[in-house]
Amino acid sequence: MVIRKAKQSDLDELARIESLCFPQGQAAGKEAFRDRLCSFPDHFMIMCDEYGKVVSFINGFTTDLCDLTDEMYEKAYMHNENGAWQMVFGLCTLPDYRQRGFAQRLLNEFIRAARIQGRKGVVLTCKQQLIRYYEKFGFVNEGVTQNSVIGGVQWYQMRIRL
Repeated sequence: MVIRKAKQSDLDELARIESLCFPQGQAAGKEAFRDRLCSFPDHFMIMCDEYGKVVSFINGFTTDLCDLTDEMYEKAYMHNENGAWQMVFGLCTLPDYRQRGFAQRLLNEFIRAARIQGRKGVVLTCKQQLIRYYEKFGFVNEGVTQNSVIGGVQWYQMRIRL
């Protein structure tokens, strides 16, 4: 398995994988991915299998704002390359490739890159059933966030300080 930066040519596949991982109303659309790939390509990692097929990805921009908000998902131009915090907008793995450690490898690489870049930490939101998963990486649950209500579900903000 190879980890590489995402490219515009990956756009359709990224949008397809996102739609398989998140229900409608929570999944980012193709235009959002196009904007993200243009605005923060260095913060968009994908994992490919031995045949070059995209099986998993992680993305998010950097900012000096310390909390993740819904506005960030659709406004890629808010990215600040020198921002203190690395946000995670999504960590997605194709259903047939889950439970093999691909998401774990991507998240560890994302955290490592943030550390090397001198960020204060990494911030994400997740549903309650994923809190324990992210705690294994050192993320701390900051509780239910009022800043993210995508899809009408309850999101928990989690942070790892580097």
